[in-house]
Amino acid sequence: MQHDKVLILDFGSQYTQLIARRVRELNIYSEIHPFNKIPVDLDSYKAVILSGSPFSVRSDNALHSDLSNIRGQKPLLAVCYGAQYLAHFSGGEVAESNTREYGRANLSFIQEKDLFFENIHTGSQVWMSHSDTIKQLPTNGVLLASTHDVENAAYKIEGEATYAIQFHPEVYHSADGRQLLQNFLVKIARVKQDWTPQSFIEETVENLKNKIGDDKVVLGLSGGVDSSVAAMLLNKAIGKNLYCIFVNNGLLRKNEFEDVLHQYQGMGLNVKGVDASARFLDALDGESDPETKRKIIGRVFIEVFDDEAHRIEDVKWLAQGTIYPDVIESVSATGGPSATIKSHHNVGGLPDFMKLKVVEPLKSLFKDEVRRVGASMNMDPLLLGRHPFPGPGLAIRILGDLTREKVRILQEVDAIFINNLKSWNLYDKVWQAGAILLPVNSVGVMGDERTYEKCVALRAVESTDGMTADWVNLPYEFLQKTSNEIINKVKGVNRVVYDISSKPPATIEWE
Repeated sequence: MQHDKVLILDFGSQYTQLIARRVRELNIYSEIHPFNKIPVDLDSYKAVILSGSPFSVRSDNALHSDLSNIRGQKPLLAVCYGAQYLAHFSGGEVAESNTREYGRANLSFIQEKDLFFENIHTGSQVWMSHSDTIKQLPTNGVLLASTHDVENAAYKIEGEATYAIQFHPEVYHSADGRQLLQNFLVKIARVKQDWTPQSFIEETVENLKNKIGDDKVVLGLSGGVDSSVAAMLLNKAIGKNLYCIFVNNGLLRKNEFEDVLHQYQGMGLNVKGVDASARFLDALDGESDPETKRKIIGRVFIEVFDDEAHRIEDVKWLAQGTIYPDVIESVSATGGPSATIKSHHNVGGLPDFMKLKVVEPLKSLFKDEVRRVGASMNMDPLLLGRHPFPGPGLAIRILGDLTREKVRILQEVDAIFINNLKSWNLYDKVWQAGAILLPVNSVGVMGDERTYEKCVALRAVESTDGMTADWVNLPYEFLQKTSNEIINKVKGVNRVVYDISSKPPATIEWE
């Protein structure tokens, strides 16, 4: 089945992925491409969206996109930088704003007769994020909406299906953002809403059958949502020709290796559990640098996985749980490498000498879509609802040098924290939670004795995609009980703190 597609041209906005996700939520397939790498074949795209940008259209380094095959030929929606770009280079005027126009605003005027604003009314809240403002509309521009401070908040081009908005409909703060995107894509561009989890499953399974045939495929399971859903799709397509390997690196949560392995076996997967914890912990013993930890874990995982993969005769394919953000985050809007905050949480590719072809059944999906696909295959909600967990596991939650004793301590602390979240019905209200073992000893008193033991930090955040996150305001009674239980039951810990920093400026993980 050929789906209608929406092309999103990325000018470097932090919100570009959100645009794609909002479009997908309308059951419409969307793709992100850099502004300067427009697909040659535009026939399959029913509409185009221009993203925002940290750049100014007035500067010498303004980002330019060749829209000659798009404007006037396909429905076009220009957001923020895109709206300023159309104005500045098409007969209008963009100037620096007297004040930074950032945050909530309300539409004080709307041209409600236009399809673009159907079912949206005056007073609707929108989200602004720009330092330039449109002083004069481009040639043939028609005003569609204003706010108290921004006169040209939305406009269209007469004679074209071209619309432009100064605000961001993709963020949750824009109350009618979803309605506006639906108006543009469904009512104006007439894009079909046929991108559903069930259609994805049917088409993906059929494509996997045709692509792989009777070949054997090896897949490294992590216990996480992505690799688990990828495994179920492949299992539907090729059954016992899928060989899953679940490696215990010694850095999983307490009892997780046995519990998850049993769960996988209950799902009917052809899976082998490999306990390589001693091999990983020996290699990591005493190491304190976070990037070195990641490299060691990546190297040892490849060695273990390679050993196991070679035990399978005539394996031809390597399956990976790569998802869409992994694909588009590898390249920035300018076509170069993105800024490196840290090595990717998950392990990279296998060595060249394995010479396996790669299959990535989830590489077009966002994380929330992966969960919906899993739910459509009737996968266990407990597995699909599991919090994200870093590939290096507890290694990057032990700050400073890593020892077996520190792993034991953190596993015990983490188990108490996570189990209490579940028993207090808080687990599903949190996007990700975990404990961090700090590289300091803290003075304390237990009984009549002075102690000098470890301090742990608890971390719980709410988020939709991990790009931004806010700390969760857990009940004081919960924190009090959890702290007391940790200190009383985990030998070696005498102090518990709670992390109340958001992302940005902090990151979710500490390393």
